[in-house]
Amino acid sequence: MSHKDMRMLNRITFAPIRIGVLGAAALALSGCVSFGTELPTSLLTLNSTASAPAGSGAQAGGEGGSAAIAVLTPETPAKLDVVRVPVTVSATEIAYLQDAVWVEKPARLFRRLLGETLRTRSPALIVDSDDTPTLAGKTVRGTLLDMGYDASSSSVVIRYEAIVADADGKATSRRFEAIESGVLPEAGSVGPALNRVANTVAVEVADWVAGG
Repeated sequence: MSHKDMRMLNRITFAPIRIGVLGAAALALSGCVSFGTELPTSLLTLNSTASAPAGSGAQAGGEGGSAAIAVLTPETPAKLDVVRVPVTVSATEIAYLQDAVWVEKPARLFRRLLGETLRTRSPALIVDSDDTPTLAGKTVRGTLLDMGYDASSSSVVIRYEAIVADADGKATSRRFEAIESGVLPEAGSVGPALNRVANTVAVEVADWVAGG
């Protein structure tokens, strides 16, 4: 048998198996994920459950002032550098949740959430915008490793690797994680669940930073 005939035999033998596997995966995820770009009628965001009250304030430097804490936008993997909600389909496959779109990229939403939470945990001036009016005595940076939906466990998850550095260059790191299971693969369920786990992580990070 020639090499050409062998190639034809392999193609005929294995093509139906490949189509069958892909078809089953597509059927399992139908209605849950999308690879398109059509925008939904509403957008998702993160809201802090621990907001500083109106009239509260802080001072950095000078008499009676403490060192400011700067919260930087975390780094993200490529799957989070978009305004879509990633769905982990398998160890090697990522899709996006249908009709679930953030109002802006997750890293910036989490930065502001963490900043607002820190204001309720620390007397220091918290700077969580790109405009830094004073030299920070402590900087919070890190990597937002995951903030999305896991299809195999029907859960939402957020993982954040935080790094805190002081003005002298001393730095420490800690990884934080929160998971909520039993979440339906729908924007109306995933959005609020992600907000809850993001607040859980933000509180844990803020307590760690304020106590350090």
